[in-house]
Amino acid sequence: MAQKRKYPVGIQTFSRLRREGYVYVDKTDLVWLLAQENNPFLFFGRPRRFGKSLLASTLHSFFAGERELFKGLKVDELEWDWKQYPVLHFDLSGAKHLPPQGVRDELGLQLENMENLYGRNPNETSPGMRMAGVVRRAYEQTGLQVVIIIDEYDAPLLDVLHEEEWLHEMREVLQEFYQRLKMLEPMIKFCFITGITKFSQLSIFSTINNISVISMWPKYATLCGITEEELTTTLAPDIALLAEANDCTPEEMHQKLKTRYDGYKFSRKSPEIYNPFSLFKAFNSQEVGNYWFDSGTPSYLIRQMQKFQTDITSLDRLESSATSFDKPTEAMTNALPLLYQSGYLTIKDYDREAEIYTLAIPNQEVQVGYTEGLLPTYLGLETDDVQMGFALKFWRALKKDDLELALQEMQAYLAGLPYVEGFKKKLEEMANVEGFYEYTFYLIFSMLNVYARTQVKCHGGRIGMVVLMPTTTYVFELKMHETAQKALEQIDTKGYALPYDTEGRRVIKCGLHFDLDSRTLDEWVIG
Repeated sequence: MAQKRKYPVGIQTFSRLRREGYVYVDKTDLVWLLAQENNPFLFFGRPRRFGKSLLASTLHSFFAGERELFKGLKVDELEWDWKQYPVLHFDLSGAKHLPPQGVRDELGLQLENMENLYGRNPNETSPGMRMAGVVRRAYEQTGLQVVIIIDEYDAPLLDVLHEEEWLHEMREVLQEFYQRLKMLEPMIKFCFITGITKFSQLSIFSTINNISVISMWPKYATLCGITEEELTTTLAPDIALLAEANDCTPEEMHQKLKTRYDGYKFSRKSPEIYNPFSLFKAFNSQEVGNYWFDSGTPSYLIRQMQKFQTDITSLDRLESSATSFDKPTEAMTNALPLLYQSGYLTIKDYDREAEIYTLAIPNQEVQVGYTEGLLPTYLGLETDDVQMGFALKFWRALKKDDLELALQEMQAYLAGLPYVEGFKKKLEEMANVEGFYEYTFYLIFSMLNVYARTQVKCHGGRIGMVVLMPTTTYVFELKMHETAQKALEQIDTKGYALPYDTEGRRVIKCGLHFDLDSRTLDEWVIG
């Protein structure tokens, strides 16, 4: 077996990554492009675990003139002055879960390191005053404009999003700090800010009214994340190693990685990209797992979904304007913006004429995040009850392509579901009862680590559900008021299975009928 390479799992410092020989996917041509922007104030938003901190560190080394770290990379062939600009780098990830005074103290600690270089005026007492003083002295002492990098600017706010008293005080702390940036503009060469969300009432967006929000700009769509080309070139040896460790071919492993981790798009014109955190975790552990979800579900997102009484049956394949899902946090009227900004939904399609985006769950890994977090809430079930109950028999039947046996197991399982009050109330609220049960099946498939999609667009309309297994694609249509035979005929007449005929898997079509009184499957026809 070939030697495994060093993967940057938990490594967010560019200098360490380069000096210690970790695998690096070269994005330095895009870093160079950022540095050429006319507007010095840029905001870049991405979900957690997408490499924002490594990008911030790369920019730090780039502007600090650490040219030796960039030898052999794309930027080394591009024209740049390589001056040693003074860089003030703030990382607010350490301010999570802190009260307002704790955030002041954290900013103070980070400023202290900078003041050791450029001096401090004792009359500068607040974090904003101290930051402004450091910028002025750095500018005067070096004769060069200053570079400011603020990583995870919104981290202190997200955890107090639903605590009004703390949220107000936290805003005041951060406003006092950020509002200084605008008045320092003549002394600033470049100011780069990362985060997940946009808090419009903070001075970062309200007083710097010319800040460029580049999160959805096509030219920076792949700035964080791994493209298909990068996976099959730079990371090709790692796919081969992972395949060898898991007794499959590199082609089979590539498909597994694509299903599990690919599918993110952050612009209307962009290739799909892979989650870098999960990819490197898989390469490092030699296992294809659900690492992004295991790293934690943001509590602020769950609370926001509860606040807006989010209908989980409508989360996949949503059509929306950009202003609906890319809006500031304070302007939200539903959880859609946070679901997109947190990476639970991503762009899948764009209708240029109507200026409408289609949003969907990115991949199998994110499905697990949905189902293990949301299924107990909406169905009154525990994840372990499902997995330790009919799961093993159901999974084995699907693996053997025995759909008849699998549906018998599903029928028995659904018939035994407790008809809890929350489930009953949700059903009464549904305009489309068939859609609700489609989504129930979808959740169960997903929780069993089976990749499923609901309401999939195709030329003939919307497919009820598509389930992808390693060797087989299942195309389902569910009916409540018509027969299972009618459902199967709809699959055929509308060509629902045609998009999957060329993928190399066996395609099995199935019409389902669900009986509302017994609350289970009572008929199916397999074609």
